[in-house]
Amino acid sequence: MPRAKTPFAAGRLWLDFVNTDEAPRHALGDALASFDGYLAWLEHAGLLDTARRGALQRRALEQPASATATLHEARRIRSALRPLAERGTHASERVTQGAVMEINRVLGRSTGVRRIGYDARDGSFHRTFVPSGDAFAALVIPVVESAADALVTGELARVRRCAAEPPCPRVFLDTSRSGRRRWCDMRSCGNRQKAARHRAASRVGRRSPPAG
Repeated sequence: MPRAKTPFAAGRLWLDFVNTDEAPRHALGDALASFDGYLAWLEHAGLLDTARRGALQRRALEQPASATATLHEARRIRSALRPLAERGTHASERVTQGAVMEINRVLGRSTGVRRIGYDARDGSFHRTFVPSGDAFAALVIPVVESAADALVTGELARVRRCAAEPPCPRVFLDTSRSGRRRWCDMRSCGNRQKAARHRAASRVGRRSPPAG
């Protein structure tokens, strides 16, 4: 399995996976709307290469029921992880335990070999998981392991939901020194919120009567 690329914007793979259910107002739509969309997202995340994606697409044509079941499982896991990501350490015990049960369910049936990989481009080392058995079932394992790492390392306290208005559904890992980051992405939601505040301040200024 190839090395996962740097996450898109959320800062961690599992959070980017949660963000695949983009709201309708976002151009990307839901990446898990179809099995092909799911494979495309996995390739974009660096979890599949083009050759393996093509092989899985061919297998999906031969085994459509298995592909559909795999897609439904991915959606089920995302549904369990989203409330955990949105509420973080403030999540209820029911939400937290529900996510942990899903994580353990997937990890409990995962089979494969874990290895250390080396990237000659930058001299870095990374962990990889080489699945054995059902290739479809193994697709979501890196995502679930990413969520498990967040729980074990205490990163959940730094997970936020975007504070933009109108509401943005994206979640992200706050890596700022102050721990007060509010927007999923300054280039999109952050800039829109700043522009909205500027327009509101301009309207107030125009309505204010002259002094004296």
